[in-house]
Amino acid sequence: MTFLFTVSPDFAPDRLSGWYIFNTWLQKQTDSAIHLEMYNHYQQLHQAIEADKIDLIYANPYDAAMLVRNKGFLPLVKAQGQADEAIVAVHADSPVQDVADLQANSRVAFTDDPDVRLMGMIMLEPADLDVGNIVPVLADSHVLVAKHLLKGEADAGIILAEAYDNLSGVIRKQLRVLVRSQISVIHHSLMVGPRLQARRGELRQVLLNMAADEKGSGVLAALGFSGWQAIDDEEMEFMIDLMDTLNT
Repeated sequence: MTFLFTVSPDFAPDRLSGWYIFNTWLQKQTDSAIHLEMYNHYQQLHQAIEADKIDLIYANPYDAAMLVRNKGFLPLVKAQGQADEAIVAVHADSPVQDVADLQANSRVAFTDDPDVRLMGMIMLEPADLDVGNIVPVLADSHVLVAKHLLKGEADAGIILAEAYDNLSGVIRKQLRVLVRSQISVIHHSLMVGPRLQARRGELRQVLLNMAADEKGSGVLAALGFSGWQAIDDEEMEFMIDLMDTLNT
C-alpha cells in the first residue's frame, strides 16, 4: 500500500527539495511506500483532506485542529525550537509608524494561510481593523505579499515571520516591521492519519532518532530544522483550544 504525504503550502520555496529528500529518507527508514504530493494552494490541500487521501502531513496549526477533530489525525512530532509567528510589515517609506496609524479601508496583503492571517488580524486590532473594514489583497505566497508592499499595491502586509526572515536582504531593507507576534506555543505539526496510526510509535521513534543519524541530520539541515520533538495528545489539545480562543 502506498501512503500519501504532503506539506502545508506555506513552506519556504527553497525548502522544496528538502521535503523530497526527507520523503526518500523516511521511505528507506520505514521500508514503506510513501508518495510526496505537494499542493500549491490551500483549496487543493483541503480538497485532498476532505477526500481522505492524506496519510501523513506537516500541517499548520489551523489545519491541525481540523485534522484532529474532523479526520481523526494524531500528532507525531514538531520541529525543535520553532514556533509559528507572524509579522505586520509596511514599505520602508510608508508614513505608517505604528499599527494604530492604519486607517479603515487600508489595503492589507496576505496569503490564504489561515493561522498567519488570524495572527495578523489580531495584531491589527489596535487600529480597529477587522475583515469587514480592510481591503484584502490576496497573494499566492508570502514573497508575493512582500512584492505587493514594494510595488505600493498594499498599505500593510501579513507575513509568516519565518518567511519574512528568509527574504533576501535587499527586499527586507525596503520593508519595515510594525509588529511581530510572540505567542510561542503555536507550531506546525507532523501528523499521522487513520491508515498509518498503527505505526505511530514506530514513525515517531524514527523521527526522534533522525538527528543522530548522519544522513538524517543532513536531511534536517535541508529543511532548516535541528531535530524533531515529540508532541503528545495533551499538547495538541492545548494548541487547538488556543486556536479556538484566538479565532473568537
